[in-house]
Amino acid sequence: MSTDVTPEHGRRRAEPTTDEHAAKAAHSERTRAEARLGWYLAGPAFVVMLAVTLYPILQAFYDSLFRYRLTTPDEKAFIGLENYWVVLRDSLFWQSVAVTLLITVITVVVELILGFALALVMHRAITRLRGLLRTAILVPYGIITVVSAFAWFYAFDINSGYINHWFGWVPGISTNLNWFAETGTSLFVIIASEIWKTTPFISLLLLAGLSQVPIDLEEAAEVDGATSWQRFLRVIIPNMKAAIMVAVLFRALDAFRIFDNVFIMTNGANGTTVLSLLAYKTSIGRLEIGLGSAISVLLFLCVILICWIAIKLFRVDLASARGE
Repeated sequence: MSTDVTPEHGRRRAEPTTDEHAAKAAHSERTRAEARLGWYLAGPAFVVMLAVTLYPILQAFYDSLFRYRLTTPDEKAFIGLENYWVVLRDSLFWQSVAVTLLITVITVVVELILGFALALVMHRAITRLRGLLRTAILVPYGIITVVSAFAWFYAFDINSGYINHWFGWVPGISTNLNWFAETGTSLFVIIASEIWKTTPFISLLLLAGLSQVPIDLEEAAEVDGATSWQRFLRVIIPNMKAAIMVAVLFRALDAFRIFDNVFIMTNGANGTTVLSLLAYKTSIGRLEIGLGSAISVLLFLCVILICWIAIKLFRVDLASARGE
């Protein structure tokens, strides 16, 4: 191995050998090959999604620049960003943002905890029971969201529901409790239905991450005397942060665009209006296409912001997961 002297410190530093150059070249070539394969696999789906979603996004942004009401289409006029100014000054918009954020944060946190528990159960289950457990856990996720929302609505309804009769012994619950008459109880039912429906999705993503954790690391930690909790925190979690990021990102984006459950259960009553429902009511209910489009564009920007924050927070973890 040859050496040279650095002028700044007069110290000798080792030059890379031929084997080191070859290893770096092979690593770079492998990285480029993986990137090409990723584009080949995701490219067609990306093109289709872009073709389907690009036009509505551009059309919504275009309509948001006009004073446009369907009842008076002849009075359509360009007003620039005035619709955004009107929306951002509306207290109902910010209340909808707060409700949407509240639902998103609670559902994602609870689903992440429950999803971890279910993923660990499926991962550690006996081989003969593994398929049965995975099928049973995935049943709620296979139900159509609208059907699930109606089922939860009728279960908690004061007239047709059975929850009040079954759980009347619980403090605070009685046969005449109207769950959808107040903000707190309404949000509780909405959030509970979301958690029940989509926790299997989180558990599937986390299960994929668990399968990537090297077994020899867990065994080595156990031999060193680490407890189950210590192995979970110091071995399992660090080796599946990429899977956690994907699960949190996908679920947060889906939760932030919640519509079906709120529309069916409360229709936004009692302070439960979310951004998607506000955009729907403004565009379809009031026929204010310009204002509704402005709300939709702001919702889209919020989703982009969530993606950017998540990717920034997990960038290092993703790089280490790729071995870079």
